[in-house]
Amino acid sequence: MRMMEFKLPDVGEGIHEGEIGKWLIKEGEQVNCDQPIVEVMTDKVNAELTAPAKGVVRRLMFAEGDKVEVGQVLFLLDVEEHETLGRTGEAEQAATASPPASPPAGSFAPVDTPRRVRAAPYVRQLARQLKIDIEQVTASGADGRISEEDLRRYADSRETAEPIVPALASEAAESDHNGSKLLYSPPEAKGNSVNATHMNSEAPSCAEERIPLRGVRLKIAERMVKAVTVIPHVTQVDELEADALQALRERLQPIAAERQLKLTYLPFFIKALIIALKEFPVFNASLDDERKEILLKRYYHIGIAVDTPDGLIVPVIRHADRKTVFQLAEEISQLTMQAREGKLTLNQITGGTFTISNVGPIGSLLATPIINHPEAAILTLHKMEPRMVVRNREGVIRLMMNMALSFDHRIIDGAGAIRFTNRMRQLLENPDLLWAEMI
Repeated sequence: MRMMEFKLPDVGEGIHEGEIGKWLIKEGEQVNCDQPIVEVMTDKVNAELTAPAKGVVRRLMFAEGDKVEVGQVLFLLDVEEHETLGRTGEAEQAATASPPASPPAGSFAPVDTPRRVRAAPYVRQLARQLKIDIEQVTASGADGRISEEDLRRYADSRETAEPIVPALASEAAESDHNGSKLLYSPPEAKGNSVNATHMNSEAPSCAEERIPLRGVRLKIAERMVKAVTVIPHVTQVDELEADALQALRERLQPIAAERQLKLTYLPFFIKALIIALKEFPVFNASLDDERKEILLKRYYHIGIAVDTPDGLIVPVIRHADRKTVFQLAEEISQLTMQAREGKLTLNQITGGTFTISNVGPIGSLLATPIINHPEAAILTLHKMEPRMVVRNREGVIRLMMNMALSFDHRIIDGAGAIRFTNRMRQLLENPDLLWAEMI
């Protein structure tokens, strides 16, 4: 037997640490190669790490809720001498010959396995999800390592060479399942559980509950503080008449039903948004503070804010400008379901260029959204409701809704924001323009 140390790998996107969410195994348990071992939460995604080889788990080095830095040992695994890791390559960074200060047993020698390509475990997992032969990808990283960006470039080139097809399966069912499981929790983790309600025996009405600020909620808090600290926010508010948009959606509903799609208003909003972004490119940009440059992006990766049991998650629709209304509807349904089940991958929640949040179904009238740093703006859409408005000097009832655009005042002026929302309103109040203006 050989003892192997499994370290927290570098999953890219500038992530330096994670938090142990759930242990999926226990000490002394026999595991197979690629068997899920632990869920690690980062500020980008909840990553499920797998066993690099068949063996016996000898020691879990951290408890649930503990913070772990990239390169720290997560667990120790006894593997057979003949076991190799060549089948998946998942543990290229996980295996190491360095023994711990007090080895519990055995010799801490790595399994020597030849590699044809070098890539982090997440990059290999992403390649499998994208159905990419990783050995066909040109590496640009240090020491010939394939990065996530290398995969994205390869995938983009493949999309350019092939007809655009729906990116995800056609099933559009919604789910409120939170993906929770009954999983093993090591003894050290007991102190990290949520404290029970503390009751004052003399004053039963004074109840308190302490909930640790951790995981997704902690990362949301940190990112919101960074966004409002770095970006000078200004919010432009406008309203639009949605009767024509409602009529268009109702005409398309039977076709969507035949394709088993749930057709919401969001695909139409995204179509209008992309037309406006192409006409006002500074809204599809970011500010490079270090180089003092505005980076205009000619690709349109639209983030959609999703309300989940763990907090607000923003999955990204990549190359949204290349997709039809029905394809957008299909992808929105899938991403929403995956977000609520905690099954999004790192690639699905990174790289956005603009975020849109539709809170109307919940019932919001107006809000001032916080920009998803480092993006330049965010658009929030509020509830549709019949209101009395004046048309041709007469009071009439129309289906109205508010939209709020928060923008980075360092690179966008108020006049530009007004023109942007004016264009959005024009496109949505006259939805036939969505087809006429489409590139």
